[in-house]
Amino acid sequence: MAPMREWNGTAVMEFILLGFGNSPGCQMIPSVLFLVIYTVTVLGNTTLVFIIRVNSRLHTPMYFFLMNLSLLDLCFTSTIAPKAMASFLSGSKAISYNECATQFFLFCLFLTTEGFLLAGMAFDRYTAICKPLLYPVTMSKCVCIQMVVGSYICGCVNAMVQTGFTFTLQYCGRNEIDHFFCDGPPLISLSCSDTYVNNLVMFTLSGLIIASASVIVLISYIYIISTVLRIHSAEGRHRTFSTCTSHMLVVTLFSGSTAFMYAQPTWLSSVYPRKAVSVFYTFIIPMLNPFIYSLRNKDVKEALRRTMGHKSLKK
Repeated sequence: MAPMREWNGTAVMEFILLGFGNSPGCQMIPSVLFLVIYTVTVLGNTTLVFIIRVNSRLHTPMYFFLMNLSLLDLCFTSTIAPKAMASFLSGSKAISYNECATQFFLFCLFLTTEGFLLAGMAFDRYTAICKPLLYPVTMSKCVCIQMVVGSYICGCVNAMVQTGFTFTLQYCGRNEIDHFFCDGPPLISLSCSDTYVNNLVMFTLSGLIIASASVIVLISYIYIISTVLRIHSAEGRHRTFSTCTSHMLVVTLFSGSTAFMYAQPTWLSSVYPRKAVSVFYTFIIPMLNPFIYSLRNKDVKEALRRTMGHKSLKK
């Protein structure tokens, strides 16, 4: 990270996260909501990871990706929630320059990785449904690990570029971020430097990432739907398609909210309720993911019953 430099005054050493307002009521309500959502997120995703790990029947590529999605959601939400809740409850809204840069880097890393991981999950479903005979070879354990690692590498590259461009800007006066965490557009708007290149880089990279992941998902599901429609049995069509509906819902929610926030010019995004949409994809979606997948998945529900029943017998 480049060192801070002065620009007609004293360089900013810390930022102030304004959150949702200055009155105690405005801080208490979101802090309670965040605590409840974060607790449910941790319990739901941890439970799903545990169930997949201890049940050998779930040691398949689909559940391997699902387990990694739950781990990713845990890391993603934990990057933002603890600091946000601490600032709400303590009243201390300050976040140091380096802490802000670290939070922004991790946020970009996990957000980008999740987008590519969801694309990998769509490809897995395409291979399983459209090319079942080649599935064991195409989606071998080695390939699955490479896809997950590749998602993290793409996320890390994007995070380094975004963080590098954002934190080499000059911050020399205003330090109040109108948000509850260190996000790109609010940070860029505080800079006293020329931010044209930064806005262009963020818009271009975000657009390319969202577009590439969405194209993979879209093409995969075009082939999946085409294959499902050729199944003569209505029960077979329903059973095959039901394995994909949960993933389609998650992808739609995630891609829609992130595109709404980042795949548009910064000046245009400022007219939208940024904080409300941010709560949706940083808190609500990670909380809903384990329930979306488990409530519509017979294998997961049966594995949960077996696990709980085994524990009950031990007692």
